[in-house]
Amino acid sequence: MEESFWRDSEIAREPSRLPAATYNLTRILLARSPQACVFVPIRSMQYLAVIDREEIIFVDREGARQIELAWQRFDPHVRESLEDPVPYERVYYQEKARATMKRLPREFHLALEQLARKQVHVGPAKVLKLDRS
Repeated sequence: MEESFWRDSEIAREPSRLPAATYNLTRILLARSPQACVFVPIRSMQYLAVIDREEIIFVDREGARQIELAWQRFDPHVRESLEDPVPYERVYYQEKARATMKRLPREFHLALEQLARKQVHVGPAKVLKLDRS
């Protein structure tokens, strides 16, 4: 499935930190995806998030495939633990994006959890016997 989105010029950019649980879920879902991206419907807000290796974009269903905001430049290597938040940059393409950000982190995380519950990991598994000597 191929989808096309477009964005206006950037109007603002600011640093932020994404909770580890959210970042880790995006990577798990991306690794499980047969495509190079994951589509995450955020039904509670009527938004669509698209995760790829470089960024996460957010599109309002009323926006006709126009990107409202994006999360970019994730830097997971600076964290000391998988439980530490991940630095990233928020990029705003529309003025209403600042208001959207008030609800988006929580609703996005809930949508990720819901999507993860629906996906069944299919693949080989191996149980290793550990020698406790």
